[in-house]
Amino acid sequence: MPTGSYQKINYSLRPSKSIERKMLAEAMQRMSYFGRLGSYRYVGFGSTYFSDFKLFHKLLGIKKMVSIEEDVINQDRFKFNRPFSCVRMEFGKSTSVLPKLSWREKNIVWLDYDGTLNNDVLNDISFCCTNLQSGSMLLVSVNAHPERVDNSISPELRPEKRLELLKQRVGEEKVPIDVVGANLSDWGTAEVSRRIILNEIEETLLQRNGSRKSPLVFKQLINFHYADGARMLTVGGVIFRDEQMDMFDMCAFDQIEFVRLDKKPYEIEPPNLTFREIHYIDRYLPNRISMLGLDGLPKDDVEKYAKLYRYFPTFSETEI
Repeated sequence: MPTGSYQKINYSLRPSKSIERKMLAEAMQRMSYFGRLGSYRYVGFGSTYFSDFKLFHKLLGIKKMVSIEEDVINQDRFKFNRPFSCVRMEFGKSTSVLPKLSWREKNIVWLDYDGTLNNDVLNDISFCCTNLQSGSMLLVSVNAHPERVDNSISPELRPEKRLELLKQRVGEEKVPIDVVGANLSDWGTAEVSRRIILNEIEETLLQRNGSRKSPLVFKQLINFHYADGARMLTVGGVIFRDEQMDMFDMCAFDQIEFVRLDKKPYEIEPPNLTFREIHYIDRYLPNRISMLGLDGLPKDDVEKYAKLYRYFPTFSETEI
């Protein structure tokens, strides 16, 4: 987590992020065929809100947790906000902290950056894929908003400037040869970032496997696009030995609506509805939605809510 970002954004109140956390938790629950979830360790970037740590501890029963915080100046604040004694705090850049951890157990690792994809991110991904035990989950979130370029650059050259900046951040050799500047507009930056991340995972596993009889494989499960302001990408999946494909199949990830095994993203788009509107729609879910009278409600918002209602956050003001 880049220094100071938590001072600008309340990560506990971002609706798309809240929905994402609940969806990820549901996917994680399916991993019990690889091992008891309570035996896993969770590694993430808790910030001062620790929203993912609270959810995964309470819902999944994970008791071994590590929060990596880059902001070494405000350590006392992070320690004060630590929600449970089982959360171990590690301060420093993730590239420095990850190698200091033991990797003997199964892990769920969420590299939840709010910055763009860069060489440090790829190094973290490579390290994790070199060390994660079979049956582990790796998730990566990055800012996928199209690069802002100087307006003095002519419009026809701006796409190529975006491509140049991407190559500077990740290294020219990491950018797929077929990518051109025009691919980096709108949500194209997210798709190109996903490809670069998956290539890093596959290349690292290829080197790790060598000539082993039971090579490790990675299966993508998550390809989220969402925007609580900037456009964000989350991509992730499970690392396991290919001889454990039956365990992977028993998890039945493909039965989860939001799971994506390919480049087609799942778009998290929460609607803007009042509490009264939400309660009204709830009465018709999940099987009677076609009988709902719109009564002035935008049809598009109703459809978005019906798609997400099980994960939809409820924020309200209260005095404690």
